[in-house]
Amino acid sequence: MLLFIAAMYFFFVAPQRKLQKEREKLQSELAVGAEVVLANGIYGKVYHIKDDRVTIEIESGRMVVHKSAIVGKAEEAAKAIQA
Repeated sequence: MLLFIAAMYFFFVAPQRKLQKEREKLQSELAVGAEVVLANGIYGKVYHIKDDRVTIEIESGRMVVHKSAIVGKAEEAAKAIQA
């Protein structure tokens, strides 16, 4: 039983924690001008950052989102799509 619980931790919990830490690092290192992708698939450029709100410039204008909506950098997402 203990072995089963340890296996579950290493296969499910540990990768999720690693992914969460990477996402938090990305969100803390955001800078104006960075091209990002949001959780819903919208690509944009960071226009302004204030606390937990980020203004994203998209083709049709600007929108304000919460930092947690940003899941990656645009060039990394493009590489993942091509692979």
